[in-house]
Formats: sequence, C-alpha cells, structure tokens
Amino acid sequence: MRYMMLIHHDEAALAKAPPSLWGDYAAFNEAIAKAGISYQPGNRLQPSSAASTVRVAGDKAAVLDGPYADTKEQLAGYFMIDVPDLDQAIVWATRCPSARYGSIEIRPLHTA
Repeated sequence: MRYMMLIHHDEAALAKAPPSLWGDYAAFNEAIAKAGISYQPGNRLQPSSAASTVRVAGDKAAVLDGPYADTKEQLAGYFMIDVPDLDQAIVWATRCPSARYGSIEIRPLHTA
C-alpha cells in the first residue's frame, strides 16, 4: 500500500539541526533502496512564512498569508513509500531523520 509521509517540524528547531542531518537523509534513502522498497522522494518545503492559504466561500476567494494552521510544527516536506502495511510505514517513519526534529504524519493514499 502507498503511504504519504508528511514531515512536520518546529522551524526554529530545524534551523538548529546539525549539517549532518542531510547526510543522515542520504543514508535513509540508501537504506530504503537496499530494502527494495518503492520510494518517491519528495521535496523540502520553504518556511511557513512563504505559504499562502486560499479559502473559497460561494464565489469569493480569500487569500491569507501564512499556513492553514498556526501551530508550532509546520509542514516542512513529504515523501511517498509503498510498503505492505501501516506497521511497515511506521517502521520507516521512525527511521526518517526528520522524526528527531518534529513528527511524521502517515496517510494512506486512496486506491480507486
């Protein structure tokens, strides 16, 4: 089953992360490849200050500066993984280097 991993970070904590974090990501990506798991790397997102939120009511759109939710942890990136079940998705989420600086939300993709 395919799962999207949504990476949420406290942006201040991420700014203090050591440069080795990116090397840890390279090792994480290599481990996924060696395990033979179908993996689609995503992208790191720009800070929440660069976000815009659009809300439509009737025929009027409102565009707000900033993210959808004003919380300490913000959506910072994503990737997709294809594993047999949620338990395996959890295993890989715990190995993701970003889990040390925030949280990983696991969402199954619809299979229609």
